[in-house]
Amino acid sequence: MNIPDLHPWNLTPKEAIELQRELADRIVLENRLSNPVRRVAGADVSYRRHGTRFHAAVVVLSLPDLVVVDQASAIAEVRYPYVPGLLSFRELPVLLEAFRRLQTIPDLVLVDGQGIAHPRRFGLASHLGLWLELPTVGCAKSRLVGDAAEIGRERGASRPLRDKGEVIGRLLRTRTGVKPLYVSPGHLVDTPTAAELVLTCGGGYRLPEPTRQAHLLSNRLRQEAATRL
Repeated sequence: MNIPDLHPWNLTPKEAIELQRELADRIVLENRLSNPVRRVAGADVSYRRHGTRFHAAVVVLSLPDLVVVDQASAIAEVRYPYVPGLLSFRELPVLLEAFRRLQTIPDLVLVDGQGIAHPRRFGLASHLGLWLELPTVGCAKSRLVGDAAEIGRERGASRPLRDKGEVIGRLLRTRTGVKPLYVSPGHLVDTPTAAELVLTCGGGYRLPEPTRQAHLLSNRLRQEAATRL
């Protein structure tokens, strides 16, 4: 993929926060999806705790059969500090390198992280969506901000995720009896459609199949690299 530069990365945390506020105004929460959506990418980054070598993976699956049609990966040394709310400044550079190596342009990207369910409404999925100029959805395993009422135990049960009176996503049960996900739109998609697409991409696990496949690939790359040390 050809990905134009959006901004430099040599920013202090203070500068990064200001940039998030500026870029959040460019997020579009309306559906700009292909009809139908045929190819969905999952994106994930793996690294050892306190480590600096990050392994990014992108896996593209076809819909509705959820067959892998393309994948790419990248490795990079990451020195950006861990600052709550600034995860994308650690993970996005290496993730973008993996996307540049893709041969297939996806219609949608599912990210293991937050979309607008973020203090400044600019999580990893939103940041990635602006860089790629593609629809993105955040599928996070834990809550960063917001509150939601309890939901049923059955697959598909959901409730709005709200922060300061604003709906910023949905708490969504993707597998019966399993912990729900925090789903929020990243860019070029609305909240109800984001939740529907995550369910559509379900392969019987808690994680939607595209992000599950990306998670497996990034972990495998990290483990293989560890055995070579």
